[in-house]
Amino acid sequence: MTRPGAQNPHARAARLYGPRFHDNPVEVYREMRREHGPVVPVLLEGGVPAWCVLGYRELHHVTSTPELFGRDSRRWNAWSSVPRDWSMRPYVEHQPTVLFAEGEAHRERADAIASALSAVDEFELRSQVERICDDLIDGFAGRGSADLITEYAHRIPLLTMLKIYGLPDEEAPALAHDVTTSAAEGDEAVHAHRRTFGRMLELVRDKRRNPGRDVPSALQAHPVGLTDEEIATDLLITMAAGYLNTGCWMGNTIRLMLTDDRFAMTLSGGRSSVAQALTEVLWEDSPTQNFVGRWATQDTQLGGQRIRRGDLIVLGLASANTDPQVRPDSCAGAAGNQAHLSFSHGEHGCPFPAQEIARIIATTGIEVLLDRLPDVALAVRPDDLQWLPSVWVRGLAALPVTFAQY
Repeated sequence: MTRPGAQNPHARAARLYGPRFHDNPVEVYREMRREHGPVVPVLLEGGVPAWCVLGYRELHHVTSTPELFGRDSRRWNAWSSVPRDWSMRPYVEHQPTVLFAEGEAHRERADAIASALSAVDEFELRSQVERICDDLIDGFAGRGSADLITEYAHRIPLLTMLKIYGLPDEEAPALAHDVTTSAAEGDEAVHAHRRTFGRMLELVRDKRRNPGRDVPSALQAHPVGLTDEEIATDLLITMAAGYLNTGCWMGNTIRLMLTDDRFAMTLSGGRSSVAQALTEVLWEDSPTQNFVGRWATQDTQLGGQRIRRGDLIVLGLASANTDPQVRPDSCAGAAGNQAHLSFSHGEHGCPFPAQEIARIIATTGIEVLLDRLPDVALAVRPDDLQWLPSVWVRGLAALPVTFAQY
């Protein structure tokens, strides 16, 4: 049975953009669920219509049935009304990347990426991250204050990925700016995405001439035989997901440990609580908020809504994790429970080797911080913290802290 307003389902659509959504998405999701149920008509930036899946069971169904909800965006029935300069176009328009591949083509691409990432030695990776963290802390330890987002949490995964990509550290500032900008709103997002792709393509061509022990070289050596352009797009997507989401995961977890008494009690020791805090953030304050998306391959019903062939489906990962139908007590059972959807699910979910790399980076980064600066404290009121303006990620724009100088 269709809900009221199905003749024009987007007449009362919620906006997944703007200051209110960015400042308090949890309240927006709650209102959406209360008014529409587990599947909600929404508008993306620029007034672009879509459906957002808020329900855990419904999202699990969408990600488990690619025959009904595919990744090839060329089937979108609203392309004619999407502005050419739409800031989300670079991540939604079909490209020769693993994100949009389907069936056997996707399995081959995903296997190549998983294989390349699996070759990263975890012990060496942890040592590299520790050295990066120590170097960064050395840079601000004498001041007694720092911004743990721009000076720490966002720099660690980027510098780590530069190493496993075989790129020099001096490229970090430009890539950090462009990858972050490409995930935000506005015209500059399109240009930032193009610049990042151009740098990845340049890197791939250089590795053709000078292969090494790095991810681009491993992708080139994979028997599937990817082109330079295909590898460049996959490297861009992997970097965007690995850098920004891991950085936001770290930042959100540090914020939790600095503002929640359950973690503050053990902050001087830190280690026993880091894994619990990281997992809780994936459930309660997921760095990956939404993913755009899936496209219906045929007319169907989903969560009481009539979905037409070619409709865009937004995966509401953060909202699904807090679905009261699945978790009536939001914090209950979060510790140690890995059934969250923050890494998505199904054949297009985040590859397991990538999850492990992100976990090593985040865990090591927080542990080193707490070891080096055991008295670190938030320098502003928690309510004064500002969030990045993005439908994709939930992350702080800054995290100012103080600590004893040394």
